[in-house]
Amino acid sequence: MAEDIKSGNNSEEAGSVKSDKPVSEIDLDKIVAERAGKKVPKFVVNWLKKFIHQEFINIYLRKRYVGVDFCTHAVEYLGVTVDVKGTENLPHDDRYYTFVSNHPLGAIDGVTLGSVLGQAYDGKVKYLVNDLLMNLEGLAPLCVPINKLGKQARSFPAIVESAFGGENHVIMFPAGLCSRKKKGVIRDLEWGKTCVTKSVQHKRDIVPIHFEGANSKRFYRVANICKFLHLKFNLAMLYLPDEMYKSRGKHYTVHIGKPIPYETFDKSRSAKEWAQWLKEKVYEIE
Repeated sequence: MAEDIKSGNNSEEAGSVKSDKPVSEIDLDKIVAERAGKKVPKFVVNWLKKFIHQEFINIYLRKRYVGVDFCTHAVEYLGVTVDVKGTENLPHDDRYYTFVSNHPLGAIDGVTLGSVLGQAYDGKVKYLVNDLLMNLEGLAPLCVPINKLGKQARSFPAIVESAFGGENHVIMFPAGLCSRKKKGVIRDLEWGKTCVTKSVQHKRDIVPIHFEGANSKRFYRVANICKFLHLKFNLAMLYLPDEMYKSRGKHYTVHIGKPIPYETFDKSRSAKEWAQWLKEKVYEIE
């Protein structure tokens, strides 16, 4: 059984949700002025605007979609089609689940799963995401912002607890970063153990998802150079808007696996070991 999300021009269809608040747009002139600490040449800022496709993104943000509709119409706006296989494995009872996926693309995979799972569960889904995404007003209602750095690191445990203890399904990309290419193979980095520990604590079964997709060769070259040079700043992240732009008109396949009972994750392995086991299970789904 498969389900398609298809592109189209039906952005005004019934059931769409739009925000009444002023839409927040990307304004690199303002961002650079506030954060650079010194004057940056205008031509550099203009180059950055083109590089991240500022106007292309802002045209969409002006549509003011919110929540699941933000995700669904983002997929349509990009002209992306997605074949979702294994929808019969999506549980429909009175329990809440943890959905874990590999993260090959860094953007489209996220909004696609928000659309698929959000529609399946009437919007009762939450992402555990980098707090920077809270700047997207349309996506913010679906996000539980996390930041393990600086002063906000203290609140990390409480924020995660609120997500798993709440009345929403949780969507996670346990690798934290999008996939990297090593020896010709594109795979996630090591998965964090939170998806396991919190799912066990709150008795949530885990639904594994395998998203088929890849970024450009340039993206992986930049990521590998950053690793080679031991750069602390994730330079590859700056390329993600361009990768999203390049995904226009592409087709992807998503595989949803059968739920894994939380009792599976017993004391026979550490939580960290179980997380890597879970990662391997995701890549086995076909």
